[in-house]
Amino acid sequence: MPDQSPPAPDLFTWEFAADPYPAYAWLREHAPVHRTKLPSGVEAWLVTRYADARQTLADHRLSKNPAHHDEPAHAKGKTGIPGERQADLMTHLLNIDPPDHTRLRRLVSKAFTPRRVAEFAPRVQELTDDLIDRFTRGGDTADLIHDFAFPLPIYAICDLLGVPREDQDDFRDWAGMMIRHGGGPRGGVARSVKKMRGYLAELIHRKRQALPAEPVPGEDLISGLIRASDHGEHLTENEAAAMAFILLFAGFETTVNLIGNGTYALLTHPEQRERLQRALAEGDRGLLETGVEELLRFDGPVELATWRFATEPVVIGGQRIETGDPVLVVLAAADRDPERFADPDTLDLGRRDNQHLGYGHGIHYCLGAPLARLEGQTALATLLTRLPDLRLAADPAELRWRGGLIMRGLRTLPVEFSPPRSGQT
Repeated sequence: MPDQSPPAPDLFTWEFAADPYPAYAWLREHAPVHRTKLPSGVEAWLVTRYADARQTLADHRLSKNPAHHDEPAHAKGKTGIPGERQADLMTHLLNIDPPDHTRLRRLVSKAFTPRRVAEFAPRVQELTDDLIDRFTRGGDTADLIHDFAFPLPIYAICDLLGVPREDQDDFRDWAGMMIRHGGGPRGGVARSVKKMRGYLAELIHRKRQALPAEPVPGEDLISGLIRASDHGEHLTENEAAAMAFILLFAGFETTVNLIGNGTYALLTHPEQRERLQRALAEGDRGLLETGVEELLRFDGPVELATWRFATEPVVIGGQRIETGDPVLVVLAAADRDPERFADPDTLDLGRRDNQHLGYGHGIHYCLGAPLARLEGQTALATLLTRLPDLRLAADPAELRWRGGLIMRGLRTLPVEFSPPRSGQT
């Protein structure tokens, strides 16, 4: 019998970026481990089913070290974070394997603790309120990406790292260039990464010189990274710079997209948005917590997990992967797998059985997940409380999603609202 299945969908087009989920559904059913040519020209395997994705994320035979792939491809910036090699920022948690990964993660975990994140909550709330004050002061419309979702995590992570306030607008400019994904001047991303690396190296050196013998209350994260030791071994200045860079890079764009995608999902699912607003008005934050997890699953900020490379032949979902082949786990596809999630294309803020892969799985599970959750919960709760009639100011079909392989996020999110009355919080 001839194959009656529909033809394979086009991947990585602008139409695909607007709504990749039908294509991912086709791949899950017909080609769950699929070899494709990426826009960069690199060929890679896409893993789309939840069970396969979870296995792949925890498989030690799949290395994070780009040395296991074709060196010229990485040197040309076709894999990994653009500009990181030229800026000598390779020694961070997304690029290394045990035992180096184990040592660095243990050191960084000593500085980037849940307690430090929890103590930072009042500052995140202060930043959130200040940004809403700014854009509501100007009228009854705003671009929630430019005016809110983008600056909030940038200023938050800068404060947490210990970047002086007078330098934070430079970080905002560099970060803005980094998330344009080709939309800026040629070479702009690499130049921004180099500037950020040079600044971080100088800042770390200054903080190391001035570091007091004992920690002080409210000590910033860079000082904590410098102070952290494991059996007497400290981070080198280069390692500290790379770690500060990846905490900033991974910590801001994911949160930009969490706030942007999450707000968009709520505005296009009014019954779920009203459900959350009622819970918040009653002082019930339980739905906020499960709701943010559901938003991460439904249309999360990270579409594909970062690069992995087979160090030996590996079989995933019945498909043989050869040594050196790149493998990309499609988190967005896995988190809509009907074999794992009931009614996966339905947004249900109260979903309980929700072990999504939005922050990964295994030893590379996102170190900054608690901070992203804090920022996402604070941002969404404050928006819905202070601007209860927030609404889209554009046809959803007119919205454009940023290009790029790993992240998923809107370029703009135009909204309308009734400005809060004087003194309203």
